[in-house]
Amino acid sequence: MASGGGAERDIDELPKNAANYTALTPLWFLDRAALVHPNRPSVIHGPVRFTWADTYRRCRRLASALATRSIGPGSTVAVIAPNVPAMYEAHFGVPMAGAAVNCVNVRLNASTIAFLLDHSSAEVVMVDQEFFSLAEESLQIISNKKKNSFKPPLLIVVGDQTCDPKSLHYALSKGAIEYEKFLESGDPDYNWKPPKDEWQSIALGYTSGTTSSPKGVVLHHRGAYLMALSGPLIWGMTEGPIYLWTLPMFHCNGWCFTWALAALCGTSICLRQVTAKAIYSAIANQGVTHFCAAPVVLNSIVNAPPSDAVRPLPRTVHVMTAGAAPPPALLAAMSNLGFCITHTYGLTETYGPSTVCAWKPEWDNMPVEERARLHARQGVRYVGLEGLEIVDPKTMTPVPADGTTLGEIVMRGNLVMKGYLKNPEANEEAFANGWYHSGDLGVKHKDNYIEVKDRSKDIIISGGENISSVEVENVLYWHPAVLEASVVARADERWGESPCAFVALKDGVDRSNEKALAEEIMKFCREKMPAYWVPKSLVFGQLPKTATGKIKKNELRARAKEMGPVRKSRM
Repeated sequence: MASGGGAERDIDELPKNAANYTALTPLWFLDRAALVHPNRPSVIHGPVRFTWADTYRRCRRLASALATRSIGPGSTVAVIAPNVPAMYEAHFGVPMAGAAVNCVNVRLNASTIAFLLDHSSAEVVMVDQEFFSLAEESLQIISNKKKNSFKPPLLIVVGDQTCDPKSLHYALSKGAIEYEKFLESGDPDYNWKPPKDEWQSIALGYTSGTTSSPKGVVLHHRGAYLMALSGPLIWGMTEGPIYLWTLPMFHCNGWCFTWALAALCGTSICLRQVTAKAIYSAIANQGVTHFCAAPVVLNSIVNAPPSDAVRPLPRTVHVMTAGAAPPPALLAAMSNLGFCITHTYGLTETYGPSTVCAWKPEWDNMPVEERARLHARQGVRYVGLEGLEIVDPKTMTPVPADGTTLGEIVMRGNLVMKGYLKNPEANEEAFANGWYHSGDLGVKHKDNYIEVKDRSKDIIISGGENISSVEVENVLYWHPAVLEASVVARADERWGESPCAFVALKDGVDRSNEKALAEEIMKFCREKMPAYWVPKSLVFGQLPKTATGKIKKNELRARAKEMGPVRKSRM
């Protein structure tokens, strides 16, 4: 009970001291892994194998080399690389020097990367040899913009013996420092210091920015520590997993499994190019027990040709999926192949996934479609997240747990970002009324599990009725000819808007009569959804995707607008 508005009373007046209190940070996980399992494989990449003792020495070398060059608290180190050992090491070595690591999506174009590097004031750029030209072009864009005020960052190129050496030689000829040489300049016994304050920034990551400039999401040591433990806990991940890096480490710091794997003394199997064949091969030949992936990757696994697949699986393989709402049909197909799926949901602003569809034993005996429908919900909060609610965005009143009333998904607690870098207006909007506003719309079911229905901008309003594009997509994915589907609003002279479906077909589907196929798919939809949900128009073709594999609905909306309104829509 508080007394007079001052500090809350306690049973004692004992102070914090150096013996009983230290700032939370995931960096200590690496120190422990090297102590407990110094000879256990930590990171494997093709012919390259490191132990936990090796990785700890290399990370201390990296921290020392950075610190020697005055890189420390207040500095940002950008890393432009796929899933290679150096990317993993940067998650420890950079913050051991006191700096923040900014893992950059290698699929972005030069102008976007230029914005990121400039906005974050990156003092060091570590870049994989394959992407050196991309970094070079990005820095040239900044130089052209800033002219004489441009201060080039320290440029470090990461070599990879599985790649053509020409790009490495080119980078070295341009004055870049080779990563291994850079490590040699550091002390393997460097006496790194943990942050004095757990609010200290550990990482910076940028949102995709499909409609505006990307926003820089700042994360702290405390949140990274808690997420690194929460993720394995809700997944049932135990000591010594063999983890396949299908998820890019540049995507929300690999959902914090970069740090979690050190806590569990696990083994990272790096995957430079993610294909269904490579995933099945790693499962068969490298003992993989766990991996994370967005639904687009799961789709490739399910639809892999028999020559690329390994069936049945040699062991149960645990898969965590997030990044987009997975269709129930996809979850059912993965389960049928023998994968054990954990469905999670979150955002860059919440350190990656922060809710989980916690499985209930009573679902085991349900019909496949019902089980998949329940499993496709986004569920309940992680153990490390203190607040999750669905509210009326105008009144902030929680919606009833009826499974139908739409509201905005909001979160709060230690797994929410510090804020957006240099963007006070966005922070004010994101943190309004003491909650982080996700911009996602959803419902709460009677069992208090939440379910994402749409982004607020993706809801289709047809004849005054709200239509969830996600629900229409989920039905389309059950059709045997559909590989991928995305539904957007198209102007409709009668109803204002109506659903327009863009569909990618599976290989082997007869495309000789697309009109008949479209009619057959619409008939399929009419049997499984309300009439006003049924797409009034259907377009076949490949779907555009963002650098993180999400379907670009903004481009599809533009294409639907170019098509003009539906003129003869009948319910």
